[in-house]
Amino acid sequence: MNETLAEAGEETAATIEASSCFARFVNVQKSYDGVELVVKGFNLDIHRGEFVTLLGPSGSGKTTCLMMMAGFETPTHGEILLKNEPISGLPPHKRGIGMVFQNYALFPHMTVAENLAFPLEVRHLSREEIKRKVARALAMVRLEEFGDRRPAQLSGGQQQRVALARALVFEPDLVLMDEPLGALDKNLREEMQYEIKRIHASLGVTMIYVTHDQTEALTMSDRIAVFNDGVVQQLASPETLYEEPENAFVAYFIGENNRLVGEVVENSGERCRVRLDSGETVLARAVASGGAGSRTTLSLRPERVDILVGGEDTDHDNRFHGEVMEVIYLGDHLRTRLRVCGNDEFIIKTPNAKGHPALTPGQTIEVGWSWGDCRALDA
Repeated sequence: MNETLAEAGEETAATIEASSCFARFVNVQKSYDGVELVVKGFNLDIHRGEFVTLLGPSGSGKTTCLMMMAGFETPTHGEILLKNEPISGLPPHKRGIGMVFQNYALFPHMTVAENLAFPLEVRHLSREEIKRKVARALAMVRLEEFGDRRPAQLSGGQQQRVALARALVFEPDLVLMDEPLGALDKNLREEMQYEIKRIHASLGVTMIYVTHDQTEALTMSDRIAVFNDGVVQQLASPETLYEEPENAFVAYFIGENNRLVGEVVENSGERCRVRLDSGETVLARAVASGGAGSRTTLSLRPERVDILVGGEDTDHDNRFHGEVMEVIYLGDHLRTRLRVCGNDEFIIKTPNAKGHPALTPGQTIEVGWSWGDCRALDA
């Protein structure tokens, strides 16, 4: 009886959680040839007003998931729900979803205002309502004075703002973005990242964003799903993904990392001792490492490594000497490449601050890091 009640309670909790989700992928799979799966058992719950990014290398399955949500692709298996209703049988134009593409997809023969009016006209809104909504959308992307121009008369950043405004003008509950900033230069791309983030915060619209650019994902997202080979490797907030990667792929795809490879000598559950292939022993946090004798990859962020300058040291569990190979000045910080523990590509990042020791190639220095900052992951 008690077991039955407990099972019923778990089922009720799951039902409540499912009903609170705005959009859901439930065990979704996709194959184009009937043999190879490009998306493998994809599950994701997205809450109303959330900004979720699908991040991964080319061919990892992220864009296919977006196209299935938009209705341009059909799942081979599984279900996609919007507002707790299955939508796999609905054509794209009946899903009420805004879409922003990398190539803008603006009508070149129409003015900016006419481009924005088009999705409202096909929904048979009145002329006055169309005029009001177009003006509001132009103000939203700060292009109030550009309504009479054609796309060819705009810069790339302005065209992308128009594409974003067109996706938002009919006030959809969900907006999908497929690599929308890929054609912009670095400065424009960064500017548009903050612009999209501002619009998302002001409107509270739900957004699903696809990119292979980790900086975009970290800058804008509430949560990020990291894809590789059709499988989500980790789903978490930007901070968690960067600070607490669960496997080697996530660690090396998100941000820069020092990679040290070796064999586990001892594993206590929280900490492990690893003998590197170069012979040194490192104390690390046991995340996805096995027991004694198993191979592991250590992940260590460059900014977590300190240069040690004499004196008593109790903060660094791992201390090694390294030879300076290269020093690159990057304005706010220095990027120094060392030979440490047999690795010629060991990187440290140090702030460009007064009193910091000047380093020169060929110099030998001592570096150190805490065991908690060094994560022992899968081999």
